Amino acid sequence: MADTGLQLRSTIRDDNTLELTLVDVPIPEPGPDEVLVRVEAAPLNPSDLALLFGPADLSTIKVSGTAERPVVTADIPASLMKMVTGRIGESLAVGNEGAGTVIAAGTSEAAQALLGKRVGMVGGDMYGEYRCVNVFMCLELTAGTTAAQGASCFVNPLTALAMVETMRAENHTALVHTAAASNLGQMLNRICIDENIDLVNIVRKPEQEDILRTLGAKYIINSTSDDFLSVLTDALTQTRATLAFDATGGGKLASHILTCMEAAAVRNMTEYNRYGSDVFKQVYIYGGLDRSPTVLSRNFGFSWSIGGFLLTPFLQKVGLEKMIEMRTRVAAEITTTFASHYTAQVSLAEALSAEAIAVYGKQATGEKYLITP
Repeated sequence: MADTGLQLRSTIRDDNTLELTLVDVPIPEPGPDEVLVRVEAAPLNPSDLALLFGPADLSTIKVSGTAERPVVTADIPASLMKMVTGRIGESLAVGNEGAGTVIAAGTSEAAQALLGKRVGMVGGDMYGEYRCVNVFMCLELTAGTTAAQGASCFVNPLTALAMVETMRAENHTALVHTAAASNLGQMLNRICIDENIDLVNIVRKPEQEDILRTLGAKYIINSTSDDFLSVLTDALTQTRATLAFDATGGGKLASHILTCMEAAAVRNMTEYNRYGSDVFKQVYIYGGLDRSPTVLSRNFGFSWSIGGFLLTPFLQKVGLEKMIEMRTRVAAEITTTFASHYTAQVSLAEALSAEAIAVYGKQATGEKYLITP
């Protein structure tokens, strides 16, 4: 085996530019509780793109270097540099999760048990040819599962399960989800259908409606339609959903959801209250597809909350036993409930082509890429 392997790095420089490169990094020797994995597939998730590109203007992308070692640069608006002050000059490895084959293992029993096995893994730095990780960061894939099938076995599946667990823990009975035709959204639909949970899906395009309709989703609402607010209020009245997970982040969508939740709750009030209903309404923002400010129009009473949601803090809160239970389910259902779909597979070098970036950089539903180092 070689002494080094390729790794994709993202650097923001003090001249307001982003630079993406492929560099040679030493291949580490695994410690007692670690395994060395030959990375065979790693998805380009929205959370990865946030680190990969930062606040760069992708319309200014330029590609130089060679076909084997491309160098990508892009401009960052001066007004947005304050968002990334802490990483200026830092060469950062990218990639939250991936899958591959364990080719070397530490001395512990747990590490040795994974030698030669195909695993899914999480922990960052996955856009490279090799990754050394603690065994606890690995999920052994069932026999016959390909690297492509197992590459997205952590972030989206566990997030979808976490949404349902949060609903139960916070005493809600139904859910609202935006950008609902995404890979994660499709997983959430399968879970909710299986567990008889009402799920209100918000999308933006007719083809996204079709994706969810094929899955058997009952409540599908297009946010660009003229009657969006009235149709959403009707769905919330029927489902009594008071918990929403918003992938867009910016704009007025979170506000619209709270407004319609309040309108649905008011329909069930028996007498007028100038402060609105006493039904508690919660919106969690877990993504940033819309980079504009989050705008709230305060017409949804006083019993509400809006906050952020991330998978890691959730897993820390629920504890090891629940985490293992969730991971076990994902491994068992990785080709069914938690199946992911990709538009294209690209090498590390191909991922830095202007053509590929133009597609996956849009973060559009149905245009997700998979890196195969």
